[in-house]
Amino acid sequence: MPQQTLITPVILSGGSGTRLWPLSTRDRPKQFLNLLGPLSMFQLTFQRCADDRIFRNPMIVGSSSHEEILQEQIREVGANPSAIILEPCARNTAPAIALAALAAENPSDLLLVMPSDHVIRNVSAFQKAVQESISIAQSRWLVTFGIEPTGPETGYGYIQQGDAIVGSSRSLSAQRFVEKPSLEKAEKMLKDGDYSWNAGIFLFRADTYLAAMENLCPEMLDACKSAMAKGRTAGEIYHPDPDAFASAPSESIDYAIMERAEKIAVTPVSPGWSDVGSWDSLFDISDKDDDSNVIFGKAETIRSSNVLIHSHDLDVAVFGVENLIIVTHQNRVVILPRGQSQNVKDIAQKLAEKE
Repeated sequence: MPQQTLITPVILSGGSGTRLWPLSTRDRPKQFLNLLGPLSMFQLTFQRCADDRIFRNPMIVGSSSHEEILQEQIREVGANPSAIILEPCARNTAPAIALAALAAENPSDLLLVMPSDHVIRNVSAFQKAVQESISIAQSRWLVTFGIEPTGPETGYGYIQQGDAIVGSSRSLSAQRFVEKPSLEKAEKMLKDGDYSWNAGIFLFRADTYLAAMENLCPEMLDACKSAMAKGRTAGEIYHPDPDAFASAPSESIDYAIMERAEKIAVTPVSPGWSDVGSWDSLFDISDKDDDSNVIFGKAETIRSSNVLIHSHDLDVAVFGVENLIIVTHQNRVVILPRGQSQNVKDIAQKLAEKE
């Protein structure tokens, strides 16, 4: 039997997660929070790629400002990353992934790029989709994983699926990427049936990604190469050169590469995925009581329904209310109607202006 190709996970942990304020802050963004239980989403991402029959030890790309909490959470779960790359400043996902590709042990290494602030309930379904995408990734396709939509979500990007790829059991060519649509457009795409949500999870060879960068955004690649060459290392930790990395254009992988490159594939999968991008999305994926309330921490709900309460610092009690989000953290409390949690970011910004 041929030997199984092992995949190197690349865990991205540089996000700020301001839509989950007041719990998520610049110093402790949402990937490091225990939103769903005893482990943070960052730690759950390690569990997703812990099978050594499929995966090598992961690489981490995170912010230098989070080094302490990142190291602490790695120790708590006994993970053993092959490399930790600490960005000196935020330049979005395309340069972050380039750092990992440049640090790969071999140019032909397969990289599974995963944000660390997502939830995947059905890990086995996800791993199966990854394994079934190995052959086309080895054939120099850039693979993205498309989540089968469960509704006309306006907060996600979409991928239009094209023709089946010869030699693949489930992957399709990606016909086009659609940015966050209006409700009318989202409903039409759902009706058309050939669209999936863009989860921001990718599989490709390191050299395939770098070749696409060389062709489409050489200035960005040069800055990342310079940052790695001029940077410093301490054990498994890489510190890219701050000035060189800051000169890289700040662009997402979607804008810089996936929307413009050739040989883009999409592998549809339905693994119980959520980006937990808001308090509303946390409500949607959480277990509920008999009155459809979601409670984390200290709370009592009396004659109330469809309420999310997240409070470990204060005792919260509600009577006769419905469809509310109530979140407390230290001396901060936010209360708003369900369905309006995208506005939390604006609340946080307004309060920050007063400080």
